[in-house]
Amino acid sequence: MEQQMGVWIDSKKANIVTLKGEEATINTIHSGIEGKNRIDGEGKDFARFGEQFVSNENKLENKYKQELASFLNEVLAIVKDAEDVVLFGPAQVKKELEKLMKKDRLASKKLIDVVD
Repeated sequence: MEQQMGVWIDSKKANIVTLKGEEATINTIHSGIEGKNRIDGEGKDFARFGEQFVSNENKLENKYKQELASFLNEVLAIVKDAEDVVLFGPAQVKKELEKLMKKDRLASKKLIDVVD
């Protein structure tokens, strides 16, 4: 039986609606992407390293990219089971999932549309 999916995604979670015949199910995946956590004495631009302060920007950016990649791969593993997939959402994350799906030969054939 044909299975269709709609994915509403942002940086906090993905809601995956699966339609299989007359049956609809909703699955929610939480991203686990952390916001910025600061330790006392840290500012927006610098982190504490012993008695020194170092730039925190690259470290936080790399951590965000790793967490985002893990989240998107988890969603991709689920949508590979569908015949048709439509992506929704307010954030740039849906565009990142679209890029990931287009890189995957099997998933790229299933992507119907990305709704802005």
